[in-house]
Amino acid sequence: MKDEIIQIFRESADLKIRFIRQNAEALGQAVKMIVEAFKAGHKIFLFGNGGSAADAQHIAAEFVNRYQIERPPLPAIALTTDTSILTSISNDYGYVNSFSKQVKALGREGDVAIGISTSGAAANVIKAVKVAKEMGLKTICLTGGDGGDLAKLTDLALVVDAPITPRIQEVHITIGHVLCEMVDRMLFQKPA
Repeated sequence: MKDEIIQIFRESADLKIRFIRQNAEALGQAVKMIVEAFKAGHKIFLFGNGGSAADAQHIAAEFVNRYQIERPPLPAIALTTDTSILTSISNDYGYVNSFSKQVKALGREGDVAIGISTSGAAANVIKAVKVAKEMGLKTICLTGGDGGDLAKLTDLALVVDAPITPRIQEVHITIGHVLCEMVDRMLFQKPA
């Protein structure tokens, strides 16, 4: 069992290294996109299903509360948290509209929509990204495998090239932490 546990950690670590070697520039662009939005008084929306919903909530909490430094709260909203909105939309219009109707209601040109889907095939995430683009929001996705249809739609795709959902999710939350840390540095820490 010990060897199997070590192998899981090794796979996770190796995938993170491989991802950043392939995507360091794109991740930096995502940081800049979010920083520009916050500087201009815009907000970010995050959404996904299952573990990706949890990641959306986690990242939004880091922006709104704080990450590692004391600083003003930043406007980030996880569209995965209001059960009354999610269930009413799903009941009346179908689950595929669960995020897109929220983007229509809350989003404004210049905001950033971050869709998270390990497969890149989540229909409700894809629809919300389409709506966001139509409304003039900037779009980022965190996805896996070959990126699926989601990666083809977004302005900036951060694709974890792997087939195993838990390993993809482990990279996604690292990406989220990097976004939070670098945004904080760019907005609130003076260069040495």
